[in-house]
Amino acid sequence: MINRLSSQDWLTAFLDVLLPRKCIVCGGVLSLREKHVCIKCLGDLPRTFYSFMERNRMSERFNDLVQRDLDSRSAGGTAIPVPYSLAAALFYYRASTGYRNITKSLKYHGNKAAGRYFAEMLVEEMVASGLYHDVDAVIPVPLHWSRRWSRGYNQAEVIGRVMAKILGAELRLDVLKRKRRTRTQTKLSIERKVANVSGAFALTKNASLAGKSHILLVDDVFTTGATVHACYEVIRKIAPPPVKISVATLACVGE
Repeated sequence: MINRLSSQDWLTAFLDVLLPRKCIVCGGVLSLREKHVCIKCLGDLPRTFYSFMERNRMSERFNDLVQRDLDSRSAGGTAIPVPYSLAAALFYYRASTGYRNITKSLKYHGNKAAGRYFAEMLVEEMVASGLYHDVDAVIPVPLHWSRRWSRGYNQAEVIGRVMAKILGAELRLDVLKRKRRTRTQTKLSIERKVANVSGAFALTKNASLAGKSHILLVDDVFTTGATVHACYEVIRKIAPPPVKISVATLACVGE
């Protein structure tokens, strides 16, 4: 076994002696072959398997928001038909468990490596399902410039880069912008979350999605869907039906 260790393995083992790597979920010390999460916590990861479902609770919640706006705009007239949006998430977000640390470590503690690791797990599911084979543009939910400056990066972009590469799609950072900084959504009601992000996003100058047929909006966590729906509404201005707009996040609140 010792002879099979690579130079990278030896380096990892040496660094583990100096500064042991710990499981992002339970805090236990990781073994040489474990990355970011121990094998027990990985085995117990509360996966949604939404990637394999055309319709699921996440997609229903998102499409309900889409339909609500269509109904309000049609107001007695004929509703505009739009393609049903797919929705995928790797795992259920539960605030009472250590799995919440997966998104928190990426968003607040600069753990981009873990973000890429779990993003790869999600997109591999999506590829295996076949439902996302035609995605040709990936758009991460943008941060306000002040928040990006203080954080140093956009967590949705970290996820989106991995997804675009594996899906063979174009990463588009030139379409959406966040024109005002919003309050954190964590403790807001559904109605207040919708109001909080209303008008928060806009198209960039000369934004275009010409020739695109299936756009994937990417964020870290899906709660009510208010944030990704606000982005959806803006993108629809330059990508009307029959262009499909779907959603993918690392985690989904619920269950």
